[in-house]
Amino acid sequence: MGLISNGTTLLDAGALDSGIATGTMTLLATQTASSSATINFTSGLNSTYDHYIFEFINMHPANDGVALRFNMSVDSGSNYNVTKTTTLFRSIHKEDGSDSGLSYRTGEDIANGTGFQDLHTNSGNDNDQCMVGQLSLFSPSSTTFAKHFSSRMQSAAEGDYSQEFYMAGYGNTTSAVNAVQFKFASGNIDSGTIKLYGVHPG
Repeated sequence: MGLISNGTTLLDAGALDSGIATGTMTLLATQTASSSATINFTSGLNSTYDHYIFEFINMHPANDGVALRFNMSVDSGSNYNVTKTTTLFRSIHKEDGSDSGLSYRTGEDIANGTGFQDLHTNSGNDNDQCMVGQLSLFSPSSTTFAKHFSSRMQSAAEGDYSQEFYMAGYGNTTSAVNAVQFKFASGNIDSGTIKLYGVHPG
């Protein structure tokens, strides 16, 4: 998708085939962690947009080898327990070139469960290690359809790996999703920034 953010063209829409979607991104909220147990977005998710993007910038865990997770709420953040079905796979490459691979992660998907979904695992907490990526959430205010989402995350991971995760799924609810929570599986979010954007259709 071609997007324009703050007037800066990321993809030249004039050079793209007319069938390729374009749009603009509006920054709705920014939250910066500082030894935070969770980061919660309890406003901004409504019927204004059909597509929302969470952007993760330099997410650094307090603990080594932990998963960054998310869950959704239909009651403005009183409970984060939306039933989900998900799928994800991972590619890895060790810093010294001694290991690499591509695999489906059966232990990190969810089959119609309410638990927190992993976006990325084995996040490293060395001083120079962090995680970046994006999570898209589609039509969260719909009261007709399930709530689809997808993410792509990259990190300098535990054990000196480059590690990339692709995750997708849906929240199995026709209630409007109006809040999202992020946290590591254990320990605080030592530092990092999460931005929430609304995407205007092109």
